[in-house]
Amino acid sequence: MSAVFTGLSPERVWFYFGEICKVPRPSKKEKLIADYIIGIARELNLDFEVDETGNILIRKPATEGYAHFPVVVLQSHMDMVCEKNSDTYHDFENDPIIPRIEGEWVKATGTTLGADDGIGIAAQLAILDSTDIEHGPLEMLFTVDEETGLTGANGLKAGFLKGNILLNLDSEDEGELFIGCAGGQDTKVLMSYSKVAVNYDFAGYQIKVTGLQGGHSGDDINKGRGNAVKILNRLLWSSSHLFEARISEIDGGNLRNAIAREAFANIIVPNRFNKEFIQYVKKFNAIVKEEYRINEPALLVSYQPTELPSFIIDSSTQERLLNALYACPHGVIAMSADVPNFVETSTNLASVKMNDKVIEIGTSQRSSSEHGKQDVLNMVESVFRLAGGKISHNDGYPGWTPNPKSPILDITRKAYVKLFDQDPKVLAIHAGLECGLIGEQYPGIDMISYGPTIKGAHSPDERLQINTVQRFWDLTLEVLKNIP
Repeated sequence: MSAVFTGLSPERVWFYFGEICKVPRPSKKEKLIADYIIGIARELNLDFEVDETGNILIRKPATEGYAHFPVVVLQSHMDMVCEKNSDTYHDFENDPIIPRIEGEWVKATGTTLGADDGIGIAAQLAILDSTDIEHGPLEMLFTVDEETGLTGANGLKAGFLKGNILLNLDSEDEGELFIGCAGGQDTKVLMSYSKVAVNYDFAGYQIKVTGLQGGHSGDDINKGRGNAVKILNRLLWSSSHLFEARISEIDGGNLRNAIAREAFANIIVPNRFNKEFIQYVKKFNAIVKEEYRINEPALLVSYQPTELPSFIIDSSTQERLLNALYACPHGVIAMSADVPNFVETSTNLASVKMNDKVIEIGTSQRSSSEHGKQDVLNMVESVFRLAGGKISHNDGYPGWTPNPKSPILDITRKAYVKLFDQDPKVLAIHAGLECGLIGEQYPGIDMISYGPTIKGAHSPDERLQINTVQRFWDLTLEVLKNIP
């Protein structure tokens, strides 16, 4: 076991989680973690298959006396969100995650931890490795590329799974059982630009927006957190009008399913406005810090003088870009009329990037209503159409319709009450889960999703609550031995 996790229980789950932290596993580059999982199957002499998408299925026979049980599928995803602080050097394709314990939490050092969904993988491997757990025949499904496209779940073929009961081990609040999720769809916008030469009547500056929490664009979208792209654009928009500021480079956010934590821009300002501009940035920083004093206490908008860049973006493109980013919606669009305090529809202005020819904007839309999803998709598209952008949408993924009469829900709820003498919450989640796609390919499959408590997922503040891992483990074992 990794020395960090010595003494933690359940021992085999923490052992495997420590080993998983050592294995790089970015989305779309899961070969190393796939090889590790297949290696475990081979060591244990268990049958396994790998489908053409890269999903792994390992089968474990029932323990004595449980052969008559139906086949149960336990499922997690192999990839992790790769986010780091700007002052942290980390190569996610080669470097291990460095976990540490802070009080009741496990965290990583300057990066995402990958408990989403490494802890699910660890539980599956611990069950495969066990000789003393009561269970019927099991199928362990490990999918690829959940975080950036749900590619693995989307690529599942009929007949690959034999089980008709599925435990998705990818939820992030212990004590909550999920029986439904939102569907989603991403939008990409491309805006071409021309390079304009810079004269010497200007001064160069780098503007930074840092210190934001970021977080999951589904789970955390209703928590009032700042979006670094929106905050940076707000400053650039006003500075372009007040001080004739011109943009050379802009870079904010990274992943479509993460709220943008940091954003940067290299700009130039006419020398005659230097003092006023600097005072304005300081004033702007004070304003937004006051606005976000509760939800984003570490927010900082700062400036730093730089050398003049070699070019700036043409004025027409800059005007259209800044207007579009300002007008683009971000956050909760509609709350559910049926479920109290449940987000129905939202959108995340996830990122703005540029290369030598184009500026690329990424957004992600979610809704538990297909009509709501299409409406917000159209809303985002209309903004960027007005700005002359080239818009494309991915195929998206379906929601998972809740079934309050689900047999596996009844089993899991009763197991939770028996173990912990309290009722779990039964909910739908605004985030996307692979259950929607799996249910589409396997109509009638009975599914539930649960997990230990993970906070700050999709950000370097990701942390896993230690004592909830034991409860997550105990619940899983209790469910397995009570399948009808």
